[in-house]
Amino acid sequence: MSASEASAAGRRQYGTIVVVGGGCYGSYYVRQLGRARQAGVLAWDRVVVVDRDASCRVAATLASGDITVPRVEMAIAEWTAFFRGYLDAACADPEAASRDAIVPSPLMPHLMYEWLLARSSARWPRRAVTTQPLAGRPDVPWHRAAPTGTLYASFAEWICPVNCVEPATCPKTRETRWWTMPAAVQSYVDRERAAGRTLAGPVIFHCTHRAYGVGMFDTAAAVSGDAIVLRAGTRGPANVLIGTVSHCHGALNVLAIGEERGNDC
Repeated sequence: MSASEASAAGRRQYGTIVVVGGGCYGSYYVRQLGRARQAGVLAWDRVVVVDRDASCRVAATLASGDITVPRVEMAIAEWTAFFRGYLDAACADPEAASRDAIVPSPLMPHLMYEWLLARSSARWPRRAVTTQPLAGRPDVPWHRAAPTGTLYASFAEWICPVNCVEPATCPKTRETRWWTMPAAVQSYVDRERAAGRTLAGPVIFHCTHRAYGVGMFDTAAAVSGDAIVLRAGTRGPANVLIGTVSHCHGALNVLAIGEERGNDC
């Protein structure tokens, strides 16, 4: 059973839940997870909060005993280094991570793309693995390209509350939310292919509301996404669209895998 499926008792049962960041957002998510557990909605083997700061809010409250949420632990590490080890291990043993999930931070960089970029560079050391700009733009009202090459896209032309769970009725428009970013990204890929541009994927990390204001995507998405990149790159040079998205917002990158370089004389 995947992490996003309910147990027979009507409770979602997770293995490891990884929370990105131990500051303001991370401490909020830990509290909400605790409330969901008390309500019998969620359960887990452990919650791992990842932060490079050993004195971050979650670490400090764990040390003082003020966190009463069970089975919470800190991983003092840079996010990129942590996910390199954690997600590589998940790909090596998908069954062990099949019940795991990740709680992203609203302000984090595109960590899932960074992991796939680094993993592809290690997998194909004799090929150029780079970030390329999107040739076009998804059909959404707002988008902006960052200097890193990440395209941030949104269906909202307004400022959304950071704790919005993206319900069926949009809190801003008061109308039915007809949109969802995964479908918009797939439509963009389909249009690119129809225009004769080769674009594999998309690899989608879809963060959805699970309980009590906490959004997650399953770690299994990394395993399947890595397999998509592997298949595309094995066939030859490839561009792969990768996105971490919710229903309303998203971060998008194109991972470009070039030809194999010859030996230097």
